[in-house]
Amino acid sequence: MKDLYWRAISIDSIDPDYFPSVPLFMKTAGNYVLYKDAERKFSSADRSRMDRTGTEFMYVRSGDMSEISTYLENSLKDMLTRDDLDSERKGRILYQTSINYLVDAFEAPEEASNLERCRQLVQHMMSYLSNEPHALKSVGSVVEHNLYIFSHSVQVAALNLLAHEKLFQVHPDELIDVGIGSMLHDYGMIFVTNDILNKPDALSDVEYYKIKQHTQKGYEYLKDSGRFGDMSLTIVRHHHERYDGNGYPTGMKGDQIPRSAQLSAMCDMYSALTLDRAYRKAVSHQEAIKAMRTEAGAFNASLLGNFVELVTAQKE
Repeated sequence: MKDLYWRAISIDSIDPDYFPSVPLFMKTAGNYVLYKDAERKFSSADRSRMDRTGTEFMYVRSGDMSEISTYLENSLKDMLTRDDLDSERKGRILYQTSINYLVDAFEAPEEASNLERCRQLVQHMMSYLSNEPHALKSVGSVVEHNLYIFSHSVQVAALNLLAHEKLFQVHPDELIDVGIGSMLHDYGMIFVTNDILNKPDALSDVEYYKIKQHTQKGYEYLKDSGRFGDMSLTIVRHHHERYDGNGYPTGMKGDQIPRSAQLSAMCDMYSALTLDRAYRKAVSHQEAIKAMRTEAGAFNASLLGNFVELVTAQKE
């Protein structure tokens, strides 16, 4: 993937007291206009102005993201325990921080193998999900749609952690592997060209074949690093398997498919349906559930029922 020269930063992530002194830009009619230079701090008055105008994002140059990511990751624990921040704002800060990591991982292969960085983010996500009864309401509102793959990966991680903990009572150590595998489940997309990823029309058979290779290629790449656990690698490789055997890359069927891969497939499809894509708009929660139920044979019916109950409860 090519470097993204401009990066969107959620206003919720810009703390007037602590945010690094980097230039901030606003997007106007497709142009990026300097809002403040590096010499001036982003103040409480700036924050109030953004709230009044309904501004959700500001922009920074990609070269400043390393400093911003370090700030957010070092501050995340304190931010998530602050009493003056509500649940939704904490969620948006967490997802912004996670997306920053994923952009780095997709652009720089060495960051994908930075397991400790990913592990810390997953632990923060686990803590947030366990303490916030409607944590998923914040998912999907963090970045613009042209960063779909990153927003999708964070959403799948949040869904998968919640589902594994609530439905299977998975041990916290295993949950970390679930979160890592979920965050990187689409890592093989780095081997797919942008013209295919961003194509607004239906894919040709050849293009679809290249897309389907992302599960195996991502698995092989991460496995070769020697740093990822079996559960993480299973999610990366098998999140497109289908219960009736019509999935990929191996075409395994029924309960031959590992339980975590079955649940990951549901999280992946639900997220894909409820976020805007290059070729279609997002659908509602109800429409997504209907589509998943009518996907004949794709999922274990009992497990799908449990997943639907869990996600529906989060939306109420």
